[in-house]
Amino acid sequence: MDWEAHARRLANAVVRPESRWREPLATTPRHAFVPSWWENVGGQWELQDGAADPGRWLKAAYSDRTLVTRVGALHADDAAPGCVTSGLPTSSSTLPGLIVQMYRHAMISDGSEVLVTTGSGYGTALVCRRLSDRQVTSIDVDPDLVALATDRLRQAGHRPEVAVRDITGRLPGTYDRIVSTVSVRPVPVSWLAALRPGGRLVTTIAGTGLILTADKTEGGGAVGRITEDGAGFMRTRHGADYDRPTEAVWEKAQHADGEAVSTSRYPLLYVPDSWDIMSMLELEEPGIDHRSAQDGETRTVWMLHPDGSWARATAAGFLDAPTVHQAGPRRLWDVLERIRNRLNREGRLPVYGARVTISPAGETTLSRGAWSVTV
Repeated sequence: MDWEAHARRLANAVVRPESRWREPLATTPRHAFVPSWWENVGGQWELQDGAADPGRWLKAAYSDRTLVTRVGALHADDAAPGCVTSGLPTSSSTLPGLIVQMYRHAMISDGSEVLVTTGSGYGTALVCRRLSDRQVTSIDVDPDLVALATDRLRQAGHRPEVAVRDITGRLPGTYDRIVSTVSVRPVPVSWLAALRPGGRLVTTIAGTGLILTADKTEGGGAVGRITEDGAGFMRTRHGADYDRPTEAVWEKAQHADGEAVSTSRYPLLYVPDSWDIMSMLELEEPGIDHRSAQDGETRTVWMLHPDGSWARATAAGFLDAPTVHQAGPRRLWDVLERIRNRLNREGRLPVYGARVTISPAGETTLSRGAWSVTV
């Protein structure tokens, strides 16, 4: 299989010729780490078998996009041919450009010893190519994923330390850089313990599009910034699948009349479509589950919270003001409206570019001007 030409094209598309990441991108066989994957077709996940269509396999593997490898507890490698499933993605091979973006934020130098997250193993292979196997440790909470990635890394000629670990718990060593392509909230205290003085951590805050970078201080905490560019990763999980704590709320919110009914001043917004608004909302009211549906020109969005709060907004046209129903202990749509008011008034929200301060106990505070929030 002539994958090298495809890998070179990917490298050319992602980085400049003089980049230190070009050679890893151009010489790492991504297809070997993703022999099968899931494609979302009409809200269902359809299995894609690379060996059954090598041309399509190479096109998918060497495109700069994320390939979902696990839905719920079902890994694509374990699924029967033609399988169709539903659920939330629980593992993936992240788009190569974003992996490199995260590594660049980490300011990895030739002598860095690095901890990364495993997933398919492709990102681990890239940093092994950039450094050396002995400088890389890769961890994942899922034993099956670790076993698959370890085998595929060895087939690609790499033998880094790969271990089954919960990244929010105790880490297996100390490091100059920690780069997590799963999102966390808050930053685990164990990262501060494992990070060497002057070392840097890079991650995203769960439920947001915020990349957090921070350097360890002499006092045992860390300081840094939310980068101006954004990214979103799956949350950490501690079992085979994610919990869905809003299902009971969903049953009520689909059609029930709200305790409060109003007309919004803004066109309908599905919050995950706007990363700055989504991030600000998640920082202020964490844990909201967003859902949407469309029937012809009529669109509906829902905001659901495990405490029983919910909002449903429906608009008949793209620019029409939606009718909003809200119920439960909090008025979620009102919080969203306040954030949109601020965006209109100030022209931007304070989340991107915010200063980050992490205490030795792991308390993480974002601040910009008079605004601050502790996560």
